[in-house]
Formats: sequence, structure tokens, C-alpha cells
Amino acid sequence: MMRSLSLVPLTALLLLSGCAAAQGPQTPSLAKRAVEGRFDIAPPVVAVDPPGPLPTDLAGRLARWDADGAAAQQAFAAERNAASPLVAASGGAAVGSERWVVAQQAISRMVAARAPATAALADIDRLYVERSIDEQVDGMPAIYALRDRLADMVASQDAIIAALAAQLPGQ
Repeated sequence: MMRSLSLVPLTALLLLSGCAAAQGPQTPSLAKRAVEGRFDIAPPVVAVDPPGPLPTDLAGRLARWDADGAAAQQAFAAERNAASPLVAASGGAAVGSERWVVAQQAISRMVAARAPATAALADIDRLYVERSIDEQVDGMPAIYALRDRLADMVASQDAIIAALAAQLPGQ
């Protein structure tokens, strides 16, 4: 039995070597063919005009959103200054206690104070998407720059709110 099992690989090897010998020099060359070089040309240069200035109808909206974001940041900072000691005072208090409720309300006022910034971010996101779909590129750098500033501000506010909420008992 052991001897017959060792003959199986040997037999397979002999059969495969016969197949390889039958192909011989008839195998195809891997050299580049003439037809393969026809597509080695540079694509034509397409001139793309840079975006133009911001249209006047949008300049006023961007200025209003920028002002809304700045005002919301100031209001948020004021509420944060008031909320921080209240949250610290709630440490060790039971969930649902007076100190805990006061700290929760302070965090809620922070969220409400930043509402103009989140509304401005939503409006500018909608404008960005609409202008992208319509392929209107004029003013897009200014739109994107303001959108980026507002998104960074809202993300920072989110982090502050999450950090204060994590300090509350029961979180």
C-alpha cells in the first residue's frame, strides 16, 4: 500500500512533463506587440477656468452666517463659563438631585446658545451641495472656507459639551 502511494506523485510528474514537452517552442512571446504602443499618447490638455468671485447675492448670506457663528460662539463661551462651576458642584450629588438638575440645565443652555452656529452650518452645507450639483463654482473657495470654520467651531463645542456631560453623576 505504501509503495503504491509513492508511485502516484511520480506518475503525475511524468504525465505533466509530457504535456510541457508537447508545447515546446510554440509558446507565445511576451514581447510588446505593435498594437500595444498605439495608446501611449498623452491625453489632451483641458483648460479649466478658476472659480470666479463670490456672487453678490451670496456675499450677504455668507456675511450673515459668519456673524451668526461669531455671536453663537460668544454666547456659548458665556454659558460655558457659567456651566463649568455648576457641573463641578454636582460632583457626588445623586442623579435627579437639585445640583444635578441645575448642572443639566446649564449644559442645555450651552446647547441652546450655539443654535445659531449649527443653523448657519446647516444652511451653508445646503448651499455647498446645491452649488456643487449645479456645477456653479464661482465663490466656492469662500463658501468652503466659511463652512470649514463653522464646522471646526461646532466640533469644538461638541467636545466641550461632551466633556462637561461626562463629569455629571450617573454618566
